[in-house]
Amino acid sequence: GSPRPVLVANGLSEGDKGVWVVTTSAPNFTADNFEISGGTSTGFNGAAIRVDNGDAGFAAIRNCYFHDNQMNILAAPDSLLVENCELAHTTGGFNTSTGLDGNQHCIYVNTSNCRVVIFRYNYSHDSWVGHPFKSRARNTYVLYNRLADGARPYECTAGGCGYKTAAYTIDIPDGGRAYIIGNIIEQGATSPNTVIVSYAAESAGNGTLDVYAINNTIINDGATGTFLSVRSGTTCTYKNNIFYGPGASWGGGTVTASNNYVESTPNNGAKFVSPSTSDYHLTSASPTTILDAGVPPGLSATGYNLMPTGQYVYDERDTPRPFTGAIDVGAFEYSTGSGGPDVTSPTAIRDLRNR
Repeated sequence: GSPRPVLVANGLSEGDKGVWVVTTSAPNFTADNFEISGGTSTGFNGAAIRVDNGDAGFAAIRNCYFHDNQMNILAAPDSLLVENCELAHTTGGFNTSTGLDGNQHCIYVNTSNCRVVIFRYNYSHDSWVGHPFKSRARNTYVLYNRLADGARPYECTAGGCGYKTAAYTIDIPDGGRAYIIGNIIEQGATSPNTVIVSYAAESAGNGTLDVYAINNTIINDGATGTFLSVRSGTTCTYKNNIFYGPGASWGGGTVTASNNYVESTPNNGAKFVSPSTSDYHLTSASPTTILDAGVPPGLSATGYNLMPTGQYVYDERDTPRPFTGAIDVGAFEYSTGSGGPDVTSPTAIRDLRNR
């Protein structure tokens, strides 16, 4: 419902960790329908909700709005579900002990103690130099989200001034099995990294190097870059994606790719509803290389069905993906009407803190 109960920390924290802390003695935790802001810590990672590493149970976080925390979610229970949430506008600062300015993520699953994380139907955007999504879990599912790096205003800390925008839009630094399906992923023009989705850049510590990117719409607003960058030795399956903007579609790994649409010099015409306002629904004028141009993506190495069953609804909602004929390429299936099932059209990376 609305309005949500609101927790405003104003710089206070529990145990120098954040606003709401779930310890390892409290497994099986659900938070539903809260707004939380103002989480800080002396380690510059104060979270709205923090689930301590090694929690043997599950944590479920639903229908929440977290903003203006140093991190919005910092968690590593055995299993984690985050759905229908907005994670926005993490706050930065200059850490004099490390010399780092930022690295505040919207969500950070911070150790491989987490066996599985499912992140679906969320709107994650405007992290301070960090990532809208980062996971070290052994199995990572990123399903039907809007992940965006917006054009934040010029901001200053003790470490200097600049446009404090996201680094990678998705970062899965230690490998594991990763499923990235049905997302709208947009990297802004001022990102300090040119890679949009990064996999196993730090290590192969999770033992498995297996990644699936299926039916995503990935947009690069910058001048160059790589849409998907993976560690050498990774087995990659890339099918039915839209790569919209300049740069290499992928780099690294052993790739099985088919039926992806690449447009390195964007010229929308009428193929999308309104790229200027980040609305990448398809239209009746979308080309035949997108409409009905996908293929059934098959199964993963462990038997997980890769066929997208849903699609994101602006904002923080989902709907079943409609099918008429063959599957379309990208995160959205074309249906009559320019806006699909959405209630309202999006604006370009909205700042919703005062909605």
